[in-house]
Amino acid sequence: MALDLSDTLVVGISATALFDLSESDRLFRESSKSNPDTAIEIYREHMMKTEDQPLEHGTGFPLVKALQNLNTYQKDNEPPLIEVIVMSRNSPDTGIRVLNSIRHHGLSISRSAFTAGESVVDYLEAFDVDLFLTTNPADAQKVIDSRSCAAAVVTPPPEAIKTIQTDQVRIAFDGDAVLFDDSSEIVYKTKGLTAFYKEEDEKQNIPLEEGPYATLLKKLSRLQDRLPIRVDFSPVRIALVTARNSPAEMRVIKTIRHWGVNVDEAFFMGGVGKDKVLKAFKPHIFFDDQTVHLEAASKIVPSGRVPYRTESPLHQPAEVEDTLRKKGRIDPSGDA
Repeated sequence: MALDLSDTLVVGISATALFDLSESDRLFRESSKSNPDTAIEIYREHMMKTEDQPLEHGTGFPLVKALQNLNTYQKDNEPPLIEVIVMSRNSPDTGIRVLNSIRHHGLSISRSAFTAGESVVDYLEAFDVDLFLTTNPADAQKVIDSRSCAAAVVTPPPEAIKTIQTDQVRIAFDGDAVLFDDSSEIVYKTKGLTAFYKEEDEKQNIPLEEGPYATLLKKLSRLQDRLPIRVDFSPVRIALVTARNSPAEMRVIKTIRHWGVNVDEAFFMGGVGKDKVLKAFKPHIFFDDQTVHLEAASKIVPSGRVPYRTESPLHQPAEVEDTLRKKGRIDPSGDA
Protein backbone atom coordinates (compact mmCIF):
# COMPACT_ATOMS: atom_id res chain seq x y z
CA MET A 1 0.00 0.00 0.00
CA ALA A 2 1.40 3.44 -0.93
CA LEU A 3 2.07 5.81 1.93
CA ASP A 4 -0.21 8.88 1.78
CA LEU A 5 1.99 11.90 2.53
CA SER A 6 -0.37 14.62 1.33
CA ASP A 7 -0.73 15.95 4.90
CA THR A 8 2.85 15.15 5.89
CA LEU A 9 5.69 17.66 5.71
CA VAL A 10 8.50 15.85 3.86
CA VAL A 11 12.07 17.11 4.19
CA GLY A 12 14.84 15.82 1.95
CA ILE A 13 18.31 16.53 3.28
CA SER A 14 21.77 15.75 1.98
CA ALA A 15 24.22 13.91 4.23
CA THR A 16 26.48 16.98 4.29
CA ALA A 17 23.59 19.20 5.41
CA LEU A 18 22.58 16.79 8.17
CA PHE A 19 26.07 15.90 9.42
CA ASP A 20 29.54 17.44 9.44
CA LEU A 21 31.35 15.63 6.63
CA SER A 22 33.94 18.37 6.06
CA GLU A 23 36.88 16.10 6.92
CA SER A 24 35.83 13.44 4.42
CA ASP A 25 35.11 16.05 1.75
CA ARG A 26 38.48 17.68 2.29
CA LEU A 27 40.20 14.32 1.87
CA PHE A 28 38.33 13.71 -1.39
CA ARG A 29 39.18 17.17 -2.78
CA GLU A 30 42.85 16.86 -1.92
CA SER A 31 43.02 13.37 -3.41
CA SER A 32 41.27 14.56 -6.56
CA LYS A 33 43.92 17.22 -7.08
CA SER A 34 46.93 14.97 -6.45
CA ASN A 35 45.68 11.78 -8.11
CA PRO A 36 42.15 11.93 -9.52
CA ASP A 37 42.24 8.30 -10.67
CA THR A 38 42.43 7.01 -7.09
CA ALA A 39 40.41 9.71 -5.29
CA ILE A 40 37.18 7.71 -5.13
CA GLU A 41 38.94 4.64 -3.78
CA ILE A 42 40.77 6.71 -1.13
CA TYR A 43 37.46 8.26 -0.09
CA ARG A 44 35.80 4.84 0.02
CA GLU A 45 38.56 3.39 2.21
CA HIS A 46 38.32 6.38 4.57
CA MET A 47 34.54 6.06 4.92
CA MET A 48 34.78 2.33 5.54
CA LYS A 49 37.57 2.80 8.09
CA THR A 50 35.55 5.42 10.01
CA GLU A 51 32.06 4.01 9.49
CA ASP A 52 31.65 3.26 13.21
CA GLN A 53 32.65 6.81 14.20
CA PRO A 54 29.51 8.95 14.60
CA LEU A 55 29.44 12.17 12.60
CA GLU A 56 28.94 15.50 14.36
CA HIS A 57 25.90 17.74 13.86
CA GLY A 58 25.57 19.53 10.56
CA THR A 59 23.59 22.70 9.87
CA GLY A 60 20.28 20.88 9.33
CA PHE A 61 20.54 18.57 12.34
CA PRO A 62 18.64 20.73 14.89
CA LEU A 63 15.80 21.36 12.43
CA VAL A 64 15.45 17.66 11.66
CA LYS A 65 15.51 16.74 15.36
CA ALA A 66 12.92 19.39 16.25
CA LEU A 67 10.65 18.47 13.35
CA GLN A 68 10.76 14.78 14.20
CA ASN A 69 9.73 15.57 17.76
CA LEU A 70 6.40 16.74 16.32
CA ASN A 71 5.52 13.15 15.50
CA THR A 72 4.80 12.63 19.19
CA TYR A 73 1.52 14.43 18.38
CA GLN A 74 0.62 11.94 15.63
CA LYS A 75 -2.83 10.45 16.16
CA ASP A 76 -3.74 6.82 15.62
CA ASN A 77 -4.57 5.89 12.03
CA GLU A 78 -3.19 9.20 10.72
CA PRO A 79 -0.05 9.70 8.61
CA PRO A 80 3.05 11.08 10.35
CA LEU A 81 3.31 14.84 10.67
CA ILE A 82 6.95 14.81 9.55
CA GLU A 83 8.96 12.57 7.24
CA VAL A 84 12.71 13.04 6.70
CA ILE A 85 14.68 11.42 3.88
CA VAL A 86 18.47 11.44 3.61
CA MET A 87 19.44 11.98 -0.03
CA SER A 88 23.15 11.51 -0.58
CA ARG A 89 25.70 11.33 -3.39
CA ASN A 90 27.53 8.68 -1.39
CA SER A 91 27.31 5.11 -2.63
CA PRO A 92 25.41 2.60 -0.48
CA ASP A 93 28.79 1.28 0.67
CA THR A 94 30.24 4.64 1.76
CA GLY A 95 26.83 5.64 3.11
CA ILE A 96 27.06 3.14 5.97
CA ARG A 97 28.73 5.79 8.14
CA VAL A 98 25.78 8.11 7.51
CA LEU A 99 23.29 5.38 8.42
CA ASN A 100 25.25 4.49 11.56
CA SER A 101 25.29 8.15 12.58
CA ILE A 102 21.52 8.38 12.13
CA ARG A 103 21.11 5.46 14.53
CA HIS A 104 23.68 6.85 16.98
CA HIS A 105 21.89 10.20 17.23
CA GLY A 106 18.47 8.58 17.56
CA LEU A 107 16.98 10.12 14.42
CA SER A 108 13.83 8.50 13.10
CA ILE A 109 14.90 8.34 9.47
CA SER A 110 13.90 5.15 7.70
CA ARG A 111 14.05 6.22 4.05
CA SER A 112 17.20 7.17 2.16
CA ALA A 113 18.68 7.49 -1.32
CA PHE A 114 22.36 6.92 -2.18
CA THR A 115 23.26 7.77 -5.78
CA ALA A 116 27.07 7.25 -5.99
CA GLY A 117 27.97 10.68 -7.31
CA GLU A 118 24.86 11.37 -9.36
CA SER A 119 22.55 14.28 -8.53
CA VAL A 120 19.71 13.40 -6.16
CA VAL A 121 17.42 16.12 -7.53
CA ASP A 122 15.69 13.85 -10.03
CA TYR A 123 14.40 11.71 -7.14
CA LEU A 124 12.75 14.49 -5.10
CA GLU A 125 9.38 13.97 -6.76
CA ALA A 126 9.55 10.23 -6.12
CA PHE A 127 9.83 10.95 -2.40
CA ASP A 128 7.21 13.79 -2.38
CA VAL A 129 9.75 16.24 -0.92
CA ASP A 130 8.49 19.66 0.23
CA LEU A 131 11.84 21.10 1.34
CA PHE A 132 15.31 20.13 0.13
CA LEU A 133 18.41 21.14 2.10
CA THR A 134 21.82 20.65 0.53
CA THR A 135 25.39 21.96 0.43
CA ASN A 136 25.47 21.62 -3.35
CA PRO A 137 24.63 24.97 -5.06
CA ALA A 138 24.00 23.33 -8.44
CA ASP A 139 21.45 20.93 -6.97
CA ALA A 140 19.64 23.71 -5.11
CA GLN A 141 19.57 25.83 -8.28
CA LYS A 142 18.10 22.99 -10.29
CA VAL A 143 15.31 22.52 -7.73
CA ILE A 144 14.48 26.22 -7.59
CA ASP A 145 14.38 26.43 -11.38
CA SER A 146 12.11 23.38 -11.59
CA ARG A 147 9.69 24.85 -9.02
CA SER A 148 9.23 21.33 -7.65
CA CYS A 149 9.73 22.33 -4.00
CA ALA A 150 11.55 24.74 -1.72
CA ALA A 151 15.34 24.40 -1.63
CA ALA A 152 18.30 26.05 0.06
CA VAL A 153 22.08 25.84 0.18
CA VAL A 154 22.90 25.56 3.87
CA THR A 155 25.83 27.51 5.27
CA PRO A 156 28.33 25.86 7.64
CA PRO A 157 26.89 25.32 11.13
CA PRO A 158 27.30 28.03 13.78
CA GLU A 159 29.65 27.28 16.65
CA ALA A 160 26.80 26.70 19.10
CA ILE A 161 25.03 24.14 16.88
CA LYS A 162 24.96 21.44 19.59
CA THR A 163 23.30 23.71 22.18
CA ILE A 164 20.19 24.50 20.12
CA GLN A 165 17.03 23.32 21.88
CA THR A 166 14.69 21.08 19.89
CA ASP A 167 11.50 21.00 22.00
CA GLN A 168 9.80 23.49 19.66
CA VAL A 169 10.21 24.03 15.90
CA ARG A 170 11.26 27.59 15.12
CA ILE A 171 11.69 28.72 11.49
CA ALA A 172 12.45 32.22 10.21
CA PHE A 173 11.82 33.39 6.64
CA ASP A 174 12.86 36.41 4.66
CA GLY A 175 10.09 37.89 2.51
CA ASP A 176 10.92 39.00 -1.03
CA ALA A 177 12.38 36.27 -3.29
CA VAL A 178 11.72 33.71 -0.53
CA LEU A 179 8.07 33.68 0.58
CA PHE A 180 7.13 36.15 -2.15
CA ASP A 181 8.37 36.45 -5.72
CA ASP A 182 11.25 38.76 -6.60
CA SER A 183 9.26 41.41 -8.52
CA SER A 184 9.28 43.95 -5.69
CA GLU A 185 12.97 43.41 -5.03
CA ILE A 186 13.67 43.99 -8.72
CA VAL A 187 11.84 47.33 -8.48
CA TYR A 188 14.02 48.27 -5.52
CA LYS A 189 17.26 47.21 -7.26
CA THR A 190 16.42 48.89 -10.60
CA LYS A 191 14.38 51.97 -9.62
CA GLY A 192 15.52 52.72 -6.08
CA LEU A 193 14.00 52.87 -2.60
CA THR A 194 11.60 55.76 -3.21
CA ALA A 195 9.98 54.02 -6.19
CA PHE A 196 9.82 50.78 -4.21
CA TYR A 197 7.98 52.43 -1.29
CA LYS A 198 5.59 54.24 -3.61
CA GLU A 199 4.67 51.10 -5.56
CA GLU A 200 4.27 48.90 -2.48
CA ASP A 201 2.04 51.46 -0.75
CA GLU A 202 -0.13 51.86 -3.84
CA LYS A 203 -0.41 48.06 -4.23
CA GLN A 204 -0.96 47.23 -0.56
CA ASN A 205 -4.31 45.61 -1.37
CA ILE A 206 -2.88 43.55 -4.25
CA PRO A 207 -1.35 40.30 -2.93
CA LEU A 208 2.27 39.62 -3.76
CA GLU A 209 2.91 36.69 -6.07
CA GLU A 210 4.07 33.45 -4.49
CA GLY A 211 7.79 32.85 -4.12
CA PRO A 212 9.70 29.55 -3.84
CA TYR A 213 8.76 29.08 -0.17
CA ALA A 214 5.07 30.04 -0.30
CA THR A 215 3.87 26.44 -0.67
CA LEU A 216 6.10 25.36 2.24
CA LEU A 217 4.65 28.10 4.46
CA LYS A 218 1.13 26.97 3.56
CA LYS A 219 1.96 23.35 4.38
CA LEU A 220 3.47 24.43 7.71
CA SER A 221 0.21 26.25 8.41
CA ARG A 222 -1.79 23.07 7.71
CA LEU A 223 0.63 21.20 9.93
CA GLN A 224 -0.10 23.63 12.76
CA ASP A 225 -3.79 22.77 12.40
CA ARG A 226 -2.95 19.18 13.38
CA LEU A 227 -1.08 20.27 16.51
CA PRO A 228 -2.33 21.28 19.94
CA ILE A 229 -2.20 25.06 20.29
CA ARG A 230 -2.05 26.72 23.68
CA VAL A 231 -1.82 30.36 24.65
CA ASP A 232 1.60 29.88 26.21
CA PHE A 233 3.13 27.35 23.79
CA SER A 234 2.83 26.19 20.21
CA PRO A 235 4.92 23.27 18.89
CA VAL A 236 5.70 25.26 15.71
CA ARG A 237 6.61 28.94 15.70
CA ILE A 238 7.19 30.90 12.49
CA ALA A 239 8.76 34.33 12.05
CA LEU A 240 9.03 36.69 9.11
CA VAL A 241 12.25 38.73 9.24
CA THR A 242 12.36 41.20 6.38
CA ALA A 243 14.28 44.34 5.42
CA ARG A 244 10.97 46.00 4.54
CA ASN A 245 9.49 48.71 6.76
CA SER A 246 6.66 51.25 6.57
CA PRO A 247 4.99 51.94 4.18
CA ALA A 248 5.94 48.62 2.52
CA GLU A 249 4.87 46.36 5.38
CA MET A 250 1.10 46.47 4.82
CA ARG A 251 1.25 44.60 1.52
CA VAL A 252 3.18 41.77 3.20
CA ILE A 253 0.70 41.39 6.06
CA LYS A 254 -2.29 41.49 3.73
CA THR A 255 -0.70 38.97 1.36
CA ILE A 256 -0.21 36.46 4.16
CA ARG A 257 -3.80 37.04 5.25
CA HIS A 258 -4.94 36.50 1.64
CA TRP A 259 -3.12 33.15 1.61
CA GLY A 260 -5.06 32.10 4.70
CA VAL A 261 -1.97 31.48 6.81
CA ASN A 262 -0.50 33.04 9.91
CA VAL A 263 3.00 33.88 11.05
CA ASP A 264 3.58 34.14 14.77
CA GLU A 265 6.08 36.98 14.65
CA ALA A 266 7.02 39.59 12.05
CA PHE A 267 9.99 41.94 12.10
CA PHE A 268 10.22 44.80 9.61
CA MET A 269 13.85 45.81 9.92
CA GLY A 270 14.11 48.72 7.49
CA GLY A 271 17.63 47.83 6.44
CA VAL A 272 18.98 47.23 9.95
CA GLY A 273 20.92 43.97 10.37
CA LYS A 274 18.82 40.88 11.04
CA ASP A 275 21.34 39.00 13.18
CA LYS A 276 20.29 40.41 16.57
CA VAL A 277 16.62 39.64 15.99
CA LEU A 278 17.54 36.12 14.87
CA LYS A 279 19.73 35.65 17.93
CA ALA A 280 16.69 36.46 20.08
CA PHE A 281 14.23 34.34 18.06
CA LYS A 282 16.61 31.33 17.97
CA PRO A 283 15.36 29.64 14.78
CA HIS A 284 16.39 26.13 13.83
CA ILE A 285 16.95 27.61 10.38
CA PHE A 286 16.71 31.01 8.70
CA PHE A 287 16.03 31.27 4.96
CA ASP A 288 17.21 34.34 3.03
CA ASP A 289 18.21 35.13 -0.55
CA GLN A 290 20.80 37.82 0.18
CA THR A 291 24.43 37.21 1.06
CA VAL A 292 24.66 40.40 3.10
CA HIS A 293 22.13 39.05 5.62
CA LEU A 294 23.45 35.48 5.63
CA GLU A 295 27.03 36.47 6.39
CA ALA A 296 26.09 37.69 9.88
CA ALA A 297 23.12 35.41 10.52
CA SER A 298 24.89 32.14 9.73
CA LYS A 299 27.45 32.76 12.46
CA ILE A 300 24.63 32.78 15.02
CA VAL A 301 21.86 30.49 13.73
CA PRO A 302 21.61 27.69 11.13
CA SER A 303 20.95 29.37 7.81
CA GLY A 304 20.20 28.56 4.19
CA ARG A 305 20.55 30.62 1.02
CA VAL A 306 17.60 30.53 -1.35
CA PRO A 307 18.88 30.83 -4.95
CA TYR A 308 17.22 33.17 -7.42
CA ARG A 309 15.70 31.43 -10.40
CA THR A 310 18.02 31.40 -13.39
CA GLU A 311 15.70 33.59 -15.46
CA SER A 312 15.57 36.26 -12.73
CA PRO A 313 17.49 39.52 -13.32
CA LEU A 314 18.80 39.05 -9.76
CA HIS A 315 20.49 35.75 -10.58
CA GLN A 316 24.25 36.15 -10.20
CA PRO A 317 25.53 32.69 -9.27
CA ALA A 318 29.24 33.21 -9.72
CA GLU A 319 29.39 36.38 -7.65
CA VAL A 320 27.18 34.97 -4.91
CA GLU A 321 29.11 31.73 -4.57
CA ASP A 322 32.52 33.44 -4.66
CA THR A 323 31.52 35.91 -1.96
CA LEU A 324 30.12 33.25 0.34
CA ARG A 325 33.13 31.00 -0.07
CA LYS A 326 35.60 33.81 0.58
CA LYS A 327 33.72 34.64 3.75
CA GLY A 328 33.78 30.98 4.75
CA ARG A 329 30.00 30.85 5.01
CA ILE A 330 29.35 28.12 2.48
CA ASP A 331 30.71 24.60 2.28
CA PRO A 332 33.39 24.72 -0.45
CA SER A 333 32.90 21.07 -1.34
CA GLY A 334 29.27 21.29 -2.34
CA ASP A 335 28.99 17.52 -1.90
CA ALA A 336 25.59 16.06 -1.05
